[in-house]
Amino acid sequence: MIPLVPHPSTPGAVALGVRAAAARTQRGQLALRYRIEGELGRLRIPPPRAPAPGERLWQHLCCEAFVAPASARAAAGAAAGPGAGSYREFNFSPSGEWGAFEFQRYREGGPLAIPDPGIAVRIDGQALELSASIEVGAAKLWLGLCVVIEEMDVALSGAFSYWALRHPAARPDFHHPDGFALEIA
Repeated sequence: MIPLVPHPSTPGAVALGVRAAAARTQRGQLALRYRIEGELGRLRIPPPRAPAPGERLWQHLCCEAFVAPASARAAAGAAAGPGAGSYREFNFSPSGEWGAFEFQRYREGGPLAIPDPGIAVRIDGQALELSASIEVGAAKLWLGLCVVIEEMDVALSGAFSYWALRHPAARPDFHHPDGFALEIA
C-alpha cells in the first residue's frame, strides 16, 4: 500500500496513517483498497446503508479515485499533466454508497452511472479498511488516490483533512491534473 499525505493546510487534529492501493483484476477491473489507521473513535464514520448511489459523499469521510486514461494525457499534451484531458472520479463511502462522475476537462462534466462497485468495509479497533472494484476500460491509466477525513468535533477548525498521493496546489484539489500521480497498466 502507498502512503497518502495530508494537505499541509488541513493536517487535522487526529493522528492518522492513511494508505491506498490499486491493482488490475484478472477481469480487467480496477481493485482499490484504502486503509485508515489511528484514533477512529474521533472520526465521523458514516453508518452502514443499503448499497446505492449517494450524493455529495465527499462532504464526509470518503475514499476517492480519480482515473485518467493514458490516451487522454497524450491528447492534452504530456506537459499538461496526466489528468489534463478527460477523467473520471469515483467516491466510496464507508456507508456502502458510491458516486461516479465523468469529466471532459478539468471539472467540466457530470454524473456517471456505474454498477455497484461492491464496497466492503472492515473496522477492527484502530483501522478502517475499504475496498471497491470499478470498470475502467483503458489499458494504461493515471490515478489520483485520495481520502477525505471528517473528525467528530466539527467545531474544530481542522474538522476535515484531505489526503492524497500528491498535493500540487495551495488548496486541496483532488481534480488537479498533477495529482494523478500513480501510473498503472
